Amino acid sequence: MANPLIDRFLSSAIKHGRLTITMASGEKYELGQPKEGFPEVAIRLTDSKVPRDILLDPRLGAGEAYMDGRIVMEQGGIMELVQLIRANKPWDRGGELKAPSPLSGFKNSVSFLANSFNKAASSKRNVAHHYDIGNNLYELMLDPEHMQYSCAYWGPGVETLSQAQEAKLAHIASKLALRPGDRVLDIGCGWGGMAIYLATKFDVKVLGITLSEEQLALAVKRAEAAGVADKVTFELVDYRDLPGRGDKFDRIVSVGMFEHVGRPQFETYFRSCANLLEEDGVMLMHTIGRLGGPGKTDAFTSKYIFPGGYIPALSETIAPSEKVRLIHTDVEVLRFHYAKTLREWYKRCEANKDAIINMMDERFYRMWTFYLSGATAAFESGSMANYQIQYVRRRSALPMTRDYISETEKTLIG
Repeated sequence: MANPLIDRFLSSAIKHGRLTITMASGEKYELGQPKEGFPEVAIRLTDSKVPRDILLDPRLGAGEAYMDGRIVMEQGGIMELVQLIRANKPWDRGGELKAPSPLSGFKNSVSFLANSFNKAASSKRNVAHHYDIGNNLYELMLDPEHMQYSCAYWGPGVETLSQAQEAKLAHIASKLALRPGDRVLDIGCGWGGMAIYLATKFDVKVLGITLSEEQLALAVKRAEAAGVADKVTFELVDYRDLPGRGDKFDRIVSVGMFEHVGRPQFETYFRSCANLLEEDGVMLMHTIGRLGGPGKTDAFTSKYIFPGGYIPALSETIAPSEKVRLIHTDVEVLRFHYAKTLREWYKRCEANKDAIINMMDERFYRMWTFYLSGATAAFESGSMANYQIQYVRRRSALPMTRDYISETEKTLIG
């Protein structure tokens, strides 16, 4: 018997690897052919409405069906299922490229405007949705030393998550070209890892700002435990409110925060940064970005993970910064680093499954692992990457070559 989910979507989507689907009626379908590097997965659908829900919105429909236990994994896990589907149609698959239709471009424009308008009044609520769900969850998932909830840096000889996050902090610190006595602003400071690292390794003062009350409370405790409470200050404040206070900073760092700004606010963000940065200052922004052109945030992510968030293309990031005369002096693209980081977080969640379910509930655990699986696939086979963009206001603020970056990095990590 024909099934619309199989006929319209999966039969053409699964060529490599093997997907076995047992329908609620008991019918079984086997799709694809075993191939090295592609997982073999078996799932069971518990009711007849799952195919319809997936066809109406593949990401949201599949996500909610998995969260509700209506998709049951019988071979492999949710990570393998998402990997199998996404790897069969990678974003960088090549082939002939055709111009998009005018209607397609218009629909994309409307979509990302509707999904990413992130006013100041709603920013704190959106941040709380993701970051105020409890520090205990993140302590189980992230590296214990720095609690970095952003892409790690997997350079030569780096084997563990903790080593990779330490390497990321050193890599970013090196690009800041810090000087003794510098005053540093950390926009979106998280649990204080970057601010504490900079204050520990350099003779600088750091102000870390966040909109998460949970993050703020733990960041303060971590700074005290690290013995740098006299060098680091944390505040619950929106970046848009800082320029009005008259503050100026020698260095600005922002890691994993730009994704929450919202596309209509990009120019406001960069204007705020430019006004906060000293004339000879340096800024380093680390963000998730799209490898292609502008897109839109999928319904599952908007609803359950990052309301108000938007992942920008590089063109969308550079253009608004140009309007406020910030000079981009260095752009680095990290391709596979976040995928490896996400897989480490997923492993830690699997290892702490019972604790997370007891802390939250099983539906949350399914939602969270579906999110991590989708994000991993987006960086392995989709259009996601990470950008590190260095900015200055004055072109003479940094040396002519990049040698200073590697030289500083060597002193930090040996």
